[in-house]
Amino acid sequence: MPQLQSPLLVSVAVPCPLRRTFDYRWPSDRHPEPGQRVLVPFGNRRLVGVVVAPCASAKVDTDKLKSVIEVLDSDRPTLSPALMELGRWAANYYHHPIGECLQNMLPVRLRSAKPPQTQVTLYWQASTGASVDQLSKRAHRQRELLATLMAANAPLSGDTLREAGFTRQQLRQLAEQNLIEQASAPSPAPPPPQAPLALRDEQRSAVEAINGAQGFARFLLEGVTGSGKTEVYLQAIAAQLEQGKQALVLIPEIGLTPQTLSRVESRFPGRVASLHSGMGDSERYQNWQRAQNGDCDIVLGTRSAVFVDLPRLGLIIVDEEHDASYKQQEGWRYSARDIAVKRAADLDCPVVLASATPSLDSLHNANLGRYQTLQLTRRAAGDSPHLTLVDARQRPLKEGLDEVLLKHIADTLAAGEQVLLFLNRRGYAPQLQCHSCGWVADCHACDARMTVHFRQRHLRCHHCDAIRPLPDHCPDCHNHQWLFDGPGTEKLELFLRHHFADTLASTEVIRIDRDSTSQKGSMARLVDRVHEGKPAILVGTQMLAKGHHFPDVTLVGILDIDAGLFSPDYRAAERSGQLLVQVAGRAGRERPGRVLIQTHCPEHPALLTLVQQGYRAFASQQLSERKLLGLPPYAPCALIRADAARLDQAEAFLSAIKTALVDQGIGGQCIGPLPAPMTRRAGRYRASLILQATRRGELHRQLTLACTTGEQLKKTGGLRWSVDVDPIEAS
Repeated sequence: MPQLQSPLLVSVAVPCPLRRTFDYRWPSDRHPEPGQRVLVPFGNRRLVGVVVAPCASAKVDTDKLKSVIEVLDSDRPTLSPALMELGRWAANYYHHPIGECLQNMLPVRLRSAKPPQTQVTLYWQASTGASVDQLSKRAHRQRELLATLMAANAPLSGDTLREAGFTRQQLRQLAEQNLIEQASAPSPAPPPPQAPLALRDEQRSAVEAINGAQGFARFLLEGVTGSGKTEVYLQAIAAQLEQGKQALVLIPEIGLTPQTLSRVESRFPGRVASLHSGMGDSERYQNWQRAQNGDCDIVLGTRSAVFVDLPRLGLIIVDEEHDASYKQQEGWRYSARDIAVKRAADLDCPVVLASATPSLDSLHNANLGRYQTLQLTRRAAGDSPHLTLVDARQRPLKEGLDEVLLKHIADTLAAGEQVLLFLNRRGYAPQLQCHSCGWVADCHACDARMTVHFRQRHLRCHHCDAIRPLPDHCPDCHNHQWLFDGPGTEKLELFLRHHFADTLASTEVIRIDRDSTSQKGSMARLVDRVHEGKPAILVGTQMLAKGHHFPDVTLVGILDIDAGLFSPDYRAAERSGQLLVQVAGRAGRERPGRVLIQTHCPEHPALLTLVQQGYRAFASQQLSERKLLGLPPYAPCALIRADAARLDQAEAFLSAIKTALVDQGIGGQCIGPLPAPMTRRAGRYRASLILQATRRGELHRQLTLACTTGEQLKKTGGLRWSVDVDPIEAS
């Protein structure tokens, strides 16, 4: 009697909250490969999972196992062996469900069973004989759109036109009148590459060190703002491309993408692909495919681009490595900077972490000899700006501005130069209060005040994004007099327009924050206006602090730096110092510059050290304090967060985990549960448990037991929980 062949089994990572894989029967004659996407039954749903490995045996009777419904990757696995290994490591390090980790490594188009569709880009041109005079003089935007197409030397894509502010409806209206028509995509030859710039001695040494690395090497490129760090990247990338390799460049913000992409593309035309959340899913998928197929040599992107499949990856660069944007703050709380270092180690290639204000974590690693420090101490053009503290105590302020600062602004504009004013608070005012009874507009879902957005005539919570109409009168006493407490960027912009009304014929006030740059292409358009070089006042949040080159800005005013000096968050002083130095670095890029720091704490030791001795001395001071208090980076740390319908439900869940840790006698310290600094957010109550240890292995043993316990506990009040290893926020 012939022996029955046992079914082939596979272990599949399914996107669910459980920290384990699931076994399924394999339906195909083809041997399964790790990294393949499969459609599997999961409860009463069908989910896209990733094959982790074939199984020799199952934990349950194989007759009870369900079968894979469909193998979605027929040609090759979507995730390469290197990415699968990275995903497994990351799931273990961050103690997060592997199914969710692997799904987050996929482009959105590959997270469903539906085959990804190739995006069709439409191009438009003016019809033969079309004239603007054929349109009504009242159809202003249609006339502008037609004139734009008539003036173009080649057909323009719908995306290009939308970035210029035109709409699909305007295109359709012109097409219906036969004034424009669809056209074939232009295929111009790529422009000749720009020649590399001459390197100074420090830059040359940095490039030689990076290019001379044999296999895995970690570099910390510490260069003052304007010192030419980008040129170091570009010449290091060029050396990799000459060897037939690829490069990955990570940047912290979408707002930096256009200018950085332009710089890289001008040096390597036709060889660059970008990946960031401002792009459509189809475009991101196409660029991800180009990278995977080896059709592009350089990928430039934000946080999630660290997972792009680059088969010939030879160099990773993390620009502004200190930036908090590299840390994911929802779901899988990974650090793209740390993942980049791990990926470079796996691929045996160099990684460069670069910043004018390196994180204390990276400086600590450099002090321990783990990172090789490359320093650029001089600007490529001009000298570093002079920093001055403006004592605002007991002085009259006009919408938060001291008279000394207003006088310097007027003098700078009169000289035909530009001013940058930094206020890290968007909106019109951070608080609306009744002048009669003291009622304050609080968010109904968060322990937070609602911010006034005057132009939109609404109140907005900057934590849960709830919106309410701006009230005409107080809901308690019906008084109509309001107090707008504290200026935001919108209110500051309006005040400056009014205050400098006499000079506004030749001076613009340009506000750059999340509200003014919400539309696609708006950031690039605002930056282009700044680069026209006309006298202007730039008002903005930290979006202005990172990487921008404004050659005509000679005065920077910093209005709101005190809050970070007294925050209970131990990382607040580090972030404030970094932000101050980064904002100050926008001044004097090509002309002599000044930085005025308006403060009510001119004698604060950390602020004095930063202004008088520079960032390095400030960072050393902060590291000494961290070491004395046993805080990261000297002691590894993790948070277990929980949120529920009631605070006691979240705290009870965390208390049960703490009890399990104490009973098992695993080393380390367990603090809490503690209510989050903002306890109620989006209608849910939040608490956290702090785990600290002297060694990394000890911390991971704590977290392993905590996760095992947490998965077994009963959840009430719709409780949700997560693990945050190496947290950067206390909330």
